[in-house]
Amino acid sequence: MTAISPLQVSPPLRQWTRASWQEYIALRDAPVQERMKLAFDCGWMWVEMGGEGINHAAVCDLFTMLLTFWAIQHPEETFTSLGRCLLEKPETQAAAPDLVLYRGAEYPRWEPGRPRWVDLDRTRVPDLVGEVSDTTLASDLDEQKHLYAALGIAEYWVVDVQGQRVFAFQLQANGQYQAIDTSSALAGLPVGLLAEALQRLGESTNTAVAAWFAGQIVK
Repeated sequence: MTAISPLQVSPPLRQWTRASWQEYIALRDAPVQERMKLAFDCGWMWVEMGGEGINHAAVCDLFTMLLTFWAIQHPEETFTSLGRCLLEKPETQAAAPDLVLYRGAEYPRWEPGRPRWVDLDRTRVPDLVGEVSDTTLASDLDEQKHLYAALGIAEYWVVDVQGQRVFAFQLQANGQYQAIDTSSALAGLPVGLLAEALQRLGESTNTAVAAWFAGQIVK
């Protein structure tokens, strides 16, 4: 297979294409100036170039704030957010979810001399990942969903920006995701409350919506 050079990947690509792990590595390490989001799953690679749009950025920041306010209300637990950090299972899978949450004291820490991304051969997978879907809903509910299931990530959210919906899935014993109404990673959090927050964003700022959410989850 002919190697894919960074110059051959022109925006907007936003599709899965056949590629080797070596081709993925070449793009991951390429000295390109433009933002590039990559995913890899057993011989298929996703390449998305270009910066975030207004809606995507606003919703990403909103959900990071929602996770933060949830953590504030549950000081007895440890939560670590690593949104958009690259997760790699060498040779087989890689992804950079918009939302990445570790629950508990065991979470990745960077060590001098080590790669900047999370090596899933050296550390456990996150408890929760999520994708904010402005233009990528079909892939996030299909290929990306299968990728995160293959990695063994217990909970997966898809935030449908245009449809103002939140899909949440929990990994089952058979390795498949099943839709849920209440989060397990954030025990007791109704998925419907996340969707309501997303809907309010159409009429308010993300910081104001996050403040509203904080009032809804006060113990």
